[in-house]
Amino acid sequence: MTANNPFNTLTSLKVGDKKGYYYSLPKLAKALDVDINSLPVSIRVVLESVLRNCDGKKVTEQHVKQLAKWKPKAKRTSEIPFVVARVVLQDFTGVPLLADLAAMRAVADQTGKSAKSIEPLVPVDLVVDHSVMIDYFGTKDALDLNMKVEFERNKERYQFLKWGMQAFDTFGVVPPGFGIVHQVNLEYLARGVHHDPKTDVYYPDTLVGTDSHTTMINGIGVVGWGVGGIEAEAGMLGQPVYMLTPDVVGVELKGQLRGGVTATDLVLTITEMLRKEKVVGKFVEFCGEGTASLSVTDRATIGNMAPEYGATMGFFPVDERTIEYFRGTGRTDQEIEALEAYFRAQKMFGVPKAKDIQFTKLLSLDLGTVSPSLAGPKRPQDRIELSSVKQTFKKLFSAPVAENGFNQPVDKFDLEFETPESGVIRNGDILIAAITSCTNTSNPSVMLAAGLVAKKAIKAGLTVPSYVKTSLAPGSRVVTDYLKKTKLLPYLEKLGFDVAAYGCTTCIGNAGDLAADINEAITENQLVCAAVLSGNRNFEARIHPNVKANFLASPPLVVAYAIAGTIKKDLMTEPVGIGKNGKEIYLGDIWPSTEEINELLAFAMDADVFRKNYANVRKNPGKLWESIKGIEGDLYNWPESTYIAKPPFFDDYTSEPKAIPVVKQARALGIFGDSVTTDHISPAGSIKDTSPAGQWLLENGVRKADFNSYGSRRGNHEVMMRGTFANVRIKNLMIPPLADGSRFEGGDTIYQPTGQQMSIYDAAMAYQAANVPTIVFGGEEYGTGSSRDWAAKGTMLLGVKAVVARSFERIHRSNLVGMGVLPLQFKGSESAESLGITGHETYDIEGLENGIKPQQDVTLVIHREDGKTDKVKVLLRIDTPIEVDYYQHGGILPFVLRELLQD
Repeated sequence: MTANNPFNTLTSLKVGDKKGYYYSLPKLAKALDVDINSLPVSIRVVLESVLRNCDGKKVTEQHVKQLAKWKPKAKRTSEIPFVVARVVLQDFTGVPLLADLAAMRAVADQTGKSAKSIEPLVPVDLVVDHSVMIDYFGTKDALDLNMKVEFERNKERYQFLKWGMQAFDTFGVVPPGFGIVHQVNLEYLARGVHHDPKTDVYYPDTLVGTDSHTTMINGIGVVGWGVGGIEAEAGMLGQPVYMLTPDVVGVELKGQLRGGVTATDLVLTITEMLRKEKVVGKFVEFCGEGTASLSVTDRATIGNMAPEYGATMGFFPVDERTIEYFRGTGRTDQEIEALEAYFRAQKMFGVPKAKDIQFTKLLSLDLGTVSPSLAGPKRPQDRIELSSVKQTFKKLFSAPVAENGFNQPVDKFDLEFETPESGVIRNGDILIAAITSCTNTSNPSVMLAAGLVAKKAIKAGLTVPSYVKTSLAPGSRVVTDYLKKTKLLPYLEKLGFDVAAYGCTTCIGNAGDLAADINEAITENQLVCAAVLSGNRNFEARIHPNVKANFLASPPLVVAYAIAGTIKKDLMTEPVGIGKNGKEIYLGDIWPSTEEINELLAFAMDADVFRKNYANVRKNPGKLWESIKGIEGDLYNWPESTYIAKPPFFDDYTSEPKAIPVVKQARALGIFGDSVTTDHISPAGSIKDTSPAGQWLLENGVRKADFNSYGSRRGNHEVMMRGTFANVRIKNLMIPPLADGSRFEGGDTIYQPTGQQMSIYDAAMAYQAANVPTIVFGGEEYGTGSSRDWAAKGTMLLGVKAVVARSFERIHRSNLVGMGVLPLQFKGSESAESLGITGHETYDIEGLENGIKPQQDVTLVIHREDGKTDKVKVLLRIDTPIEVDYYQHGGILPFVLRELLQD
């Protein structure tokens, strides 16, 4: 309860036999004479937070009134300060965030303040789920072996996390081996409704998470989304999450799914549909009878992929199915009673009909029209109906790169290549088949379907080719429990889908390596081989640097394609494989019916199993975790490590902000095309020994075998700044085309003073040494993909002052501002290409000298080689007044630190 709240809306709430209070939206509606019940439910949940936290300072009376009077088609100029109930982190993003907090404590101590003045003000949970790799697979001991290797590789990181657990009062860790952060969040961390014992006030669960797929939690009516760790850190330390008042796109689902169609097929269809509708930065809210009929796990699957369709959220209201899910996952009776009582009191219980809500735009989808699908080979929104996969791959094989193709000669399509140990390898061969990722492993219907496909396949005599690397990485231990109880796990194991990890594996780039002779055959012959995974991300070089065609599919289709062994087979008309007695076995022969799946679903919702499993987070986290010993004390002493290093962001800290940097005579560090992802900018996967990061590790005594991944080394800025723009598939258009007309791939640039081609890192260091500012040019959707802080942090540490792009993905734009880098957007149809920008020019940025206003025009001055000068108006994508403050302070972290140390 906040002091100075001007709205008299505190109302009693009966929860079981207890009585508490809540901030009543119906009372607010009466006081302001507005119809709150016609607002989208997601807006109402945010409104409750604004109302409850109204203190006249960060959250004002005006903020409450503006949001309560939300209009579906109004111009979005108002800023919402959203105070969240909690923050969720995964370890790749959480470790550098903890390093920032430790560095802030050092500054506090140096300035005579208590180190404890830097403390999260809301509960923070970090789930260690991104560090396990599939080094071992296809054996019963794969899980144990992979976890042992994980702990060997990551000992220094885990010691650091142990320090954080004892140093901060509100910082909790779910140790490795429990599951993927989003499934753990859904099954365990989410409370539905919180209760503050000091004030006796109930309020809804809300959060931000440092992973873009935080939106999975929208499936149970929790408002939350992914932010960069930079923004999450500020939220932890008392800053509201600021955002422009959003548009809300309603999606009315009608009818029901046909037999044989999975939740994965549905989410790929929705992703394709909403990408076309350009819902970037908008809330998406589902409504209608079709929505009400979906299971909570189906809803969570759809919510999970909000980043892929570009929305801030994919929200589902709380209803009877949410209550059933909470009961089935072992929440307490009091929590379940509070959830239902609270949402009924606020008149937010149940899935509304489309006609009852004012949406900015209403879309409709008939569930009966959804067909079995895959998505790929490079982007999750590129859906392909199952019957078209073979032909689409054949077309893309020789299509130009500009058309999403692989630019290979047509006559090479069916060639065979012999390897010394792995046999014949062909274009289109599936080298990785992984049941992985939070999107699908949280959903019992598709996991049971995968088990049933495996059972039928084994009984039919089918096997998986030896060159296919198979793995099963469930999102939680509960999945293994129900696969065992239904007696399906042994069939998956017989096909090589042994449990290899509980974590985010193939989807994040932790698929592990392929056999050496396969890698050699691919690189020598430029083969276009494939991966099929039940994930949400398939960007270039993300799954494996040598596997160029990556397809997202449901878990049962992953099993089917593993058996087929190639993407060049039409599973709708051709046999999956040859079974007993030479019999051709078709997909229909091994595909389970809806009835067969439904018969087994009861095994997946055993409340006792959930309670016992998650009780072990504290009671029995495992011997490997217990063996890790962390440093004690409030301050971290920064022992020598190639994993954890004191970040440089506060090295030149001053109590007052410095002058805004003047960008004059800047050079281009890179010119990139459309859909440059945060994976391109800051890869998470393997580190090449020839790269600047690899060379630095070798120089510091790290063997190549111990490099681990970029993601695991995010606590060390020396590695990460060298890894910025180091993706092996990134194409810098400053480098002239190769002899065959294709583009050079890799993290190089042209250093303009000499015209020499060198790594982007080396060029950036040379420019910094000469005090030359740099800028980067991009196309559409610059920064799409994961909420990766280091894509912005690394950009800043390379000395980049501005990124000028056709458009930005939501989180990365925010992260750039948060690190003091200007995001500038071309206007109209202008682009680097249309303006003839080659990187040989120098550039000035004018228009910020007399103060900054959100979304103002600034001028990009282009000084050409021939002496001509062009002036181009671009849009400043500092979108809100608070972002102006962040930028003027040199970023969000110095801003928050100054605020904390002034108290």
